[in-house]
Amino acid sequence: MASTTHEPTSSGPQGGPQGSARPRRALPGRDVLERVIALREGSIIIVTIIVAIYFSANTSTFFTGSNFKTLLPYFAPLAILAAGEVFVMILGEIDLSIGAMYMFAPIVFYKFDSAGLGLVASLILALLVCMAVGAINGAFVSILGVSSFVTTLGVLFGFEGLSLILSHGTPVATPGAQIHSTTVQVQHIVNGHAITLPEKVNHVGTFANVFGAGVYSELIWALVIVGLLQVVLTFTRWGLYTVAIGSNKIGAAEAGVKVTLITIRNFVLSALCAGLVGVLEAIRSQTIQPDPSGPNELLLIAIAGAVIGGTLLAGGSGTVVGALIGALFLGILKDGLILQGVNANYLLFYTGIAIIVAMTANVYVQKARRGHTGRG
Repeated sequence: MASTTHEPTSSGPQGGPQGSARPRRALPGRDVLERVIALREGSIIIVTIIVAIYFSANTSTFFTGSNFKTLLPYFAPLAILAAGEVFVMILGEIDLSIGAMYMFAPIVFYKFDSAGLGLVASLILALLVCMAVGAINGAFVSILGVSSFVTTLGVLFGFEGLSLILSHGTPVATPGAQIHSTTVQVQHIVNGHAITLPEKVNHVGTFANVFGAGVYSELIWALVIVGLLQVVLTFTRWGLYTVAIGSNKIGAAEAGVKVTLITIRNFVLSALCAGLVGVLEAIRSQTIQPDPSGPNELLLIAIAGAVIGGTLLAGGSGTVVGALIGALFLGILKDGLILQGVNANYLLFYTGIAIIVAMTANVYVQKARRGHTGRG
C-alpha cells in the first residue's frame, strides 16, 4: 500500500491556501507617518516638527507664551503674503511686486489719512490702489503676453521708487497706531492698609488693535485668510480653474475657462494680500519705513515659504495651508536662531541652508508619497 504524506497546510485569515500571504502587522505609528507622507504638505510638516523639537531641546525659552508672541511677527505676515502668492504660482506665474505693494500701501494709507479721509476709508482706498496695480500686472501677463517675472519686477522697482518719491524717504508715524495714556486708580496694600494711587496705562485704539497692534491680531488675520483661500482653492470654480490653467492653459481655454479673467483676478488677490500685510506691519510697528531692503527680502522669503509648503514653481499644483506651514517653518527657524544667540550676520546664511534642506526633504517625501500611492 502506498503511503501518502500529508503536507502541512496553512490558511490565511479567510481560510485561503498557503499561497495567500498573511498581512503584516503595522508598526506603531507607521500608519500615522504614511498618512502624513500622503499629504501634499507632508514634507514641510515633518521638517517643521523636527526643527521645533530641536530648538525646544536646546533652548529652554522656546516653548513659552512670551516667545510665541515674539514668533508671531515673523510668521503671520509671511503666511498672508505666501497665501496670495500661491494663487499666482499655481498658474505657473510669479509675482515679485508684492514687495512693492507691501511698502507702497502704508504710504498711500498715510497720504489718504493726512487728506482727512479717516482711518477706515484710507485703508480701503489704499487696498483698492494695490488691487488696481495687481490688475495691471494680470493684464500685462494675460493680455499682452509679457512674462510675469519681467512685469512684476518692473512694478517692484517702479512702485518702490514711487514710494520713496511720495514719502521723501522719511519715516512717519502710522496713522491710528499712536499710544494713548490714561490714568486709572489702582489699589495697593501697604502695611496692611489699602491705598489708592493713580497709575498711567498705555493703550492703542480699536482700529490699531484690529489691524496689527493687537497681540494676536495678525495671527487671526493669517488664519482667517489662509482658511478662506484654501476653501476657495479646493471647493470653488475659481480654484478649480486656477489649477486647470496652471496644468494646461490651452486646454483650459478650449474647455471654456476664462483664462484672462482668472489670471487678472489672481494677481489682484496677491497684491491685495501684500498691501494688507504692509498696513498691518506698519500699524504694529507704529512707523512707516520707506526702505526697500526689508520688503525685497520679505517677498523672497514669502515665495520660499509657498514653495517649500508644496506649491510647484511650474504651476498646476499648490496648497495655501502648505504656505502657512512653510511660513511657520521659516518663522520658527529665525526665532530659534535668535534665541540661540546666532550672530545676525549668519541668519541669512543659515536660512538659505535650511531652505535647501527643506526642499530636499520635500522632494524625497514626494517620491515616497508617489511610491506609497503607487503601492495602494
